[in-house]
Amino acid sequence: MTELPMIDPGPPPPLSESRNRVLEILRTARRPMGVQDIAGRTGLHANTARFHLDGLVEAGLAARDTEERDQPGRPRMVYRAVAADATAGLRSYRMLAEMLIGVVLGGLPQPERAAVETGEKWGRYLADRPAPLQHIDAAEGVRRTVKVLESIGFAPEPPPEGITGTDEAVIRIGHCPFRELAEQHREVVCSLHLGLMRGVLSEVRAPITAERLEPFVEPSLCLARLAPASGGRP
Repeated sequence: MTELPMIDPGPPPPLSESRNRVLEILRTARRPMGVQDIAGRTGLHANTARFHLDGLVEAGLAARDTEERDQPGRPRMVYRAVAADATAGLRSYRMLAEMLIGVVLGGLPQPERAAVETGEKWGRYLADRPAPLQHIDAAEGVRRTVKVLESIGFAPEPPPEGITGTDEAVIRIGHCPFRELAEQHREVVCSLHLGLMRGVLSEVRAPITAERLEPFVEPSLCLARLAPASGGRP
């Protein structure tokens, strides 16, 4: 999946020395590069490299893809430079999103609750629903949730130690494809994403739920905190 910015391109903002260096590396690379590749080439910390890469994506100077691989395991996110005219003609989806968010905030008595409920509906729709008698444990529920998040442009990392369904756990979300909107309207955008995860976990009958979402604990990191679902089976 390739992600390009939602807004129509305008005059490119001036880049910092570090970000310009990252862009030049992408432009001269023969293949898409991952965060660790860029960190190794520039000497930057991986989080700093990711920050600059995400900034280039938002500026329309780079695109983010899911790496194609034949080996098992979760594919990594890779980046490539985008030609100057690749974003020409994009419609102003961000403006449309801003208008719709305004309708939600101004026209609904409980916008956060409405956003969570809408997210839950979409989560159930997007979930990889199990067979009627198939048992889904917490780890499989997390795997299916991560799969949905990846399919719409997030870069989630499941709990490294696994999850049993009786303990709390965290999914680290290293990228939000709607960050520009979320930074201004967290009460709606982040509530949608929280509901999305709840909907997936409910639809697959996992014994856990997404208890809360902590947005932007770092510039490119959100935390989804999971907890046992009420009435869930261990």
